[in-house]
Amino acid sequence: MKKRYKRLIYTFEHSVEVYEYLDGKYGAPGTKRGKKRKATLEEIRFRNQWNRERKARHKLKTWFHENDYLVLFTYKKDKRPPDMETAKKHLAQAMRKVREKYKKAGKKMRWMANIEVGTKGAWHVHIVINRIPDADIIIKDAWEHGAVTFKHLYEAGDFRDLAGYITKTPETCERYGEHLRETSYHASRNMPLKEPEEERFVQWREIKDRKGYYLDKDTYYEGTNKFTGYKYRYYTMIKLDRRI
Repeated sequence: MKKRYKRLIYTFEHSVEVYEYLDGKYGAPGTKRGKKRKATLEEIRFRNQWNRERKARHKLKTWFHENDYLVLFTYKKDKRPPDMETAKKHLAQAMRKVREKYKKAGKKMRWMANIEVGTKGAWHVHIVINRIPDADIIIKDAWEHGAVTFKHLYEAGDFRDLAGYITKTPETCERYGEHLRETSYHASRNMPLKEPEEERFVQWREIKDRKGYYLDKDTYYEGTNKFTGYKYRYYTMIKLDRRI
């Protein structure tokens, strides 16, 4: 049976992400399937984090925009939680208050958050949240444990760095010059994602720019699957007429 490849195409407002790999339903003619190798713990962690960042990036590109907020909740030293479960309760209480105020304003609240504790015991929470009128006041009033600071989101880089930042773990935090002991990532459930378009092809060809898009070379990655021995790649195309 002739080998065939699968192409998954995720389309967003300003970009298109493409993933190409061997279709598992097809193999190479005249070859035997190799002995299945068990993935190492490190490989599993890498794949899980890669998927987490990809899904977070897709949510960011679908549901958030320029000038929405990246919020930082910090704790006063005497109000630090004793453990992650307590910190989760603090976050849930604060977001419940914010959600009620958004609802009164006739708006839906969408958010993504990562609770983090450093190796020296300092706790904080990073939150991405959609902005509405007076959102800064609403959010500050909801957090009773320390300071609240705000930054506006910007879409340069297609939210790639932000997706990694909001989902970082003790294993990936050094990318950002941080040292963390424990993290816990959460996102609201009201951010569904569309299924990708699927295409199949036989011949592995050089990538050509789509009409109205250009290849973001920083996103291009091509490798060989350790299990199948076949190539795979993924990359992002950015809209030429995008307004930043």
